[in-house]
Amino acid sequence: MPTFHCSAILFDLDGVLIDSTASITRRWAKWAEQQGLDPLEVLEVIHGRRSAEVIRLVAPHLDVVAETIRIEQSVTDDADPAIPGAVKLLQSLPERSWCVVTSGTRNLAFARMKVAGLPLPMVLVGADDVNKGKPDPEPYLKGAELLGFAAAECIVIEDALAGVRAAHAGKMDVIAVATTYTVDELHEADAVVKGLQEIRVTEAQGRLRVEV
Repeated sequence: MPTFHCSAILFDLDGVLIDSTASITRRWAKWAEQQGLDPLEVLEVIHGRRSAEVIRLVAPHLDVVAETIRIEQSVTDDADPAIPGAVKLLQSLPERSWCVVTSGTRNLAFARMKVAGLPLPMVLVGADDVNKGKPDPEPYLKGAELLGFAAAECIVIEDALAGVRAAHAGKMDVIAVATTYTVDELHEADAVVKGLQEIRVTEAQGRLRVEV
């Protein structure tokens, strides 16, 4: 049973805390069809990336700002529930020992967490808070900095390959949750679980012990 020791846990949002994989897939497939793009090619690159970066990859000829706004606004059509185990896990953590690092915008992330009934973090890093999104390490490094910890003192919980690679690029260990990709596809992570219920966190003297 892998065990990690850290000062803080940095959570991705979609696919980790909010059960949104199906709605994200549906939303991007519809957008691809509207733009005359191959939905399968678009869906291969969406997970873990900011909307603007996806658009630059698959349709650089389009107005990135306008299309990003369109995609972000479509998120409000869905009221995605919390991932099983997410509320309990977050409630078990000391307030300053966790944050959310998402490829969505800050205001939208807070709104969706409220709808899902999740505890709200003191620190949240959104797409509009960084210059480069995942798989660049900037989002996770920013999250660690805002919590007041060195990157090496943090672990990341992710569901997407772009996020796993971002965390590793920032010298952080990663626990992957197989909600969006299969266990085999997430082999780059330091540990892989099928659900958050498999993660147990205890705290002693300001340090977290994370067992999977």
